[in-house]
Amino acid sequence: MKVGVIGSGDVAKSLANGFLKHGHVVTVGTRTTKNLEPWARQNSGIRIGSFSEAAKHGEVIVLAVKGSAAAEALRIAGASNLAGKVVIDTTNPIADAPPTNGVLRFFTSLDESLMERLQREFKDARFVKAFNSVGNACMVNPQFEAAPTMFICGNDSEARRTVSQILTQFGWETADMGKAEAARAIEPLCILWCIPGFLQNDWAHAFKLLK
Repeated sequence: MKVGVIGSGDVAKSLANGFLKHGHVVTVGTRTTKNLEPWARQNSGIRIGSFSEAAKHGEVIVLAVKGSAAAEALRIAGASNLAGKVVIDTTNPIADAPPTNGVLRFFTSLDESLMERLQREFKDARFVKAFNSVGNACMVNPQFEAAPTMFICGNDSEARRTVSQILTQFGWETADMGKAEAARAIEPLCILWCIPGFLQNDWAHAFKLLK
């Protein structure tokens, strides 16, 4: 597939490399292309462009920016470039405040997720929440004793199937939680995942759903 990654941080880079590794054609969108040029030279095959160029290129879009910047990044990318496309939303609504005893603060409530806000504004995009509950080092083909579980949700069932196929390719099992409202439960998994990191400097773990 053609994949457009919106963002230039560690999550964006890790997922871009993962898609490239698995044979996809990747364009990474950034506000300042010059900042990514050294990284791009080390990762031959990844094209660097603007947010709008990445969105226009991708059949699947990966949103990998700071949660507070997510809406603005999509506005710059252009609603018309997102229309009808699967948008993998990796973001979390982390507030600009330090954690308390290892617990992050969110700028949303349990009655509204960030992804729901984005879906309301960009009605024609097909958002699927994924990759928000694990660190970037473990996002692609993680090495655990068993395949970890990625919880996903989104209003479009075909979009969720597409993301499930990508997750299988990336070494994950998928737990499909249904419609966008489930992001109210999935986004806070980031808070739980981060606690061992802040308290014990343990960032190499993931969730597993047992059945």
